[in-house]
Amino acid sequence: MTTTQTGLLTGLLLGLAAAFGGFGAFVVVLVLGALGLLAGRVLDGKLDLAQLVGRDRG
Repeated sequence: MTTTQTGLLTGLLLGLAAAFGGFGAFVVVLVLGALGLLAGRVLDGKLDLAQLVGRDRG
């Protein structure tokens, strides 16, 4: 799945959450999606948490 397809799918899911669940559901889906993105990038090795919090050990 390409980045464009992933972005499209995310936008559609957020739109559905907003349409059927209201603003509260939209915010919950948005926050959980962001947490999932961060976890995925950490597991892929594309995001270094030590660098993110400013603790370089070098």
